[in-house]
Amino acid sequence: MILDEPIAGERAWTRTSLAWRDVLVPVPDACLAEIDAAVAGATDSLESPASGALPACRRFMTDVQATLLRGVGHVILDRIPVERYGLQANRKIAWLLARLLGTVVSQTWTGTYLYDVKDSGKALGYGVRRSVTNLAQPFHTDGPWLWMPPAFVGLLCVQPGREGGLSRAASLLTAHNEMRRRHPALLPRLYGAFAWDRQAEHGPDDPRVSNHPVFAYDGGTLLGRHYEDYVVKGHAMAGNPLDEAGREALAALRAIVDHPDHWVEFGLERGQFQFLNNRQVAHCRTAFQDEPERGRHMIRVWSRNEGTPHLEGRAVA
Repeated sequence: MILDEPIAGERAWTRTSLAWRDVLVPVPDACLAEIDAAVAGATDSLESPASGALPACRRFMTDVQATLLRGVGHVILDRIPVERYGLQANRKIAWLLARLLGTVVSQTWTGTYLYDVKDSGKALGYGVRRSVTNLAQPFHTDGPWLWMPPAFVGLLCVQPGREGGLSRAASLLTAHNEMRRRHPALLPRLYGAFAWDRQAEHGPDDPRVSNHPVFAYDGGTLLGRHYEDYVVKGHAMAGNPLDEAGREALAALRAIVDHPDHWVEFGLERGQFQFLNNRQVAHCRTAFQDEPERGRHMIRVWSRNEGTPHLEGRAVA
């Protein structure tokens, strides 16, 4: 089914229509007090908070979820006092808040639930994602090759880089509106299947690509996936050349998402915790440079309520 009407409301935002007050949300003192207490003496409540525990955090994250699902789809929590805690405690805090949005799911085939986004020193190559280099990343959504991509992506800034590493966000709902307006003949191709590079995150005997559309509509919710490079590589790996309509549709979508009118840019500060609706908002970052002994470090967490906590969702861990 193709969504053949414009998407209205604040979810389909542009640079000029997005109000920063809708994105930057202060963390309530009561929530911070609960986090402090949990770090100090209740390790279990950090890892798997019991029903009824952490009421202020639950109320706060319920409001955050409403903004992610029905609002602009992009929230920056301002802020978690990460300097007060050690790295392990900050990792648990990232888990805790993401867990209040949904089930925390693995980000790798081997079971990495908390993913360190920092420069590993490894060269970009097959099985080495840009997220562990200091290179720029193009606009994308996380896990687009998966049966069901994570609903929400969280990124807790433990340490910003010395220079660069700016983040950008763009609404894929706005991009869909623009595709429908400017390229109505190409939009249906984005609802057809593409081959996606699975980034070596699969069993040794499994297919190296998966097949999914860029846009899918179930009659109520539009789901978007975006990472043109993964599609180009996926078709090459599958030995299935990308068709002309597919190339043109992806290029048209890229031009819309990349246009400065359609994205906002910001630098995540220490302790700020960004959450995105990963199925409706694409993100990217600029290249960065680090201090020799204090590198840029973000803790990334994915959450999703469909399927299992395994990376693939339908697979058995």
